[in-house]
Amino acid sequence: MGDFHQNGNITTLHNLSRRPLADMEKELMTFSKTRPMGLILPSLFSELEGEAMPKIIAELKQVPYLSQIVIGLDRADESQYREALSFFSELPQEHRVLWNDGPRLKALDAKLQKLDLAPKELGKGRNVWYCMGYTLASNKAESVALHDCDILTYNRELLARLIYPVANPRFNYEFCKGYYARVANGKINGRVSRLLVSPLLRALKKTVGQTDYLNYMDSYRYPLAGEFSFRRDVLNDIRIPSDWGLEIGVLSEMYRNYASNRLCQVDIADNYDHKHQQLSLDNDADGLSKMSIDIAKALFRKLATQGEVFSTEAFRSLKATYYRMALDTVENCHNDAIMNGLTLDIHEEEKAVEMFAENIIKAGEVFFNVPMERPFIPSWNRVVSAIPDIFEQLVSAVEADNEEFRHAKK
Repeated sequence: MGDFHQNGNITTLHNLSRRPLADMEKELMTFSKTRPMGLILPSLFSELEGEAMPKIIAELKQVPYLSQIVIGLDRADESQYREALSFFSELPQEHRVLWNDGPRLKALDAKLQKLDLAPKELGKGRNVWYCMGYTLASNKAESVALHDCDILTYNRELLARLIYPVANPRFNYEFCKGYYARVANGKINGRVSRLLVSPLLRALKKTVGQTDYLNYMDSYRYPLAGEFSFRRDVLNDIRIPSDWGLEIGVLSEMYRNYASNRLCQVDIADNYDHKHQQLSLDNDADGLSKMSIDIAKALFRKLATQGEVFSTEAFRSLKATYYRMALDTVENCHNDAIMNGLTLDIHEEEKAVEMFAENIIKAGEVFFNVPMERPFIPSWNRVVSAIPDIFEQLVSAVEADNEEFRHAKK
């Protein structure tokens, strides 16, 4: 049983009673009559061949309350897109697969590129952005959940608990972030959240000073969770990063757009495991190294928009403060692991901390050297303003792909 602590910044919805899933799904079915629900699944084709995705589909087939599932498919050629259509055809819910690498959606992307409205780089952020656009365009869901496609421990209770706060008409939440313990195979995971984000936020509080934004960000129990849900109107105005700063960027946008009493976090799983990224000590453009730089940049940019002035000396001080706090965090986590009969490799943990500390400086250098870098993909409101029929074009492209290849033979 989890604790019942409320941090005072955003509401935390706990799992206190192990409420039966059937009971919750029955209630969600009632909600769905007046508040239709959807799900966004940003996926790589390779994930369809992995261990997690078949299990996720098997669970989703049993979900009775979803009106729509939108799947964004990346890194797929034509034959793989056809294979994906067959793979997802098992779903009883209405669903569409966005073939992001197909000629129709690439042509639409090129049209947006000419107006400087398209995502600047490939990746999850771009995939999610187009899925959000299709969700708005199709207008079939009022409450929408999003989760990753590499969750090895997936069961449909995760989805029910994730979407419930924005589906219940008696609640006024616009956005909900999932959280969980990252423990699997006898060890504590979640290095970037534990060893970078939390100590970095606390180091920023010490160097920059206490701010409402930093306190808000630090109130999330697992800020890098890829699972969140929202009301449909959130999608119109949100501007998301296209890089690894996606999760931090989404939380920052919620802070900008909504009062804290419209935001919450929910305990969605006792245990969670997914595909792990490599540390990539020698490659800033890959793995956890790139992720850490993107996350730090996202935080620095947000603070700059609030009037914070950074300098080389400030980043050096921040690095030193972070490093000490992160090493303390390693010790805390090690003690936690020992008490719970888990393992934690202190050497590997401290190697990660050393890399993250270096990458704080590298993120600061990018912040200084590329001041005009646009960190966010434009909001869909802006895109519609520039191309009033963009939603019709997006739906038409997706439907044409589906119709052409759904029954095609390899």
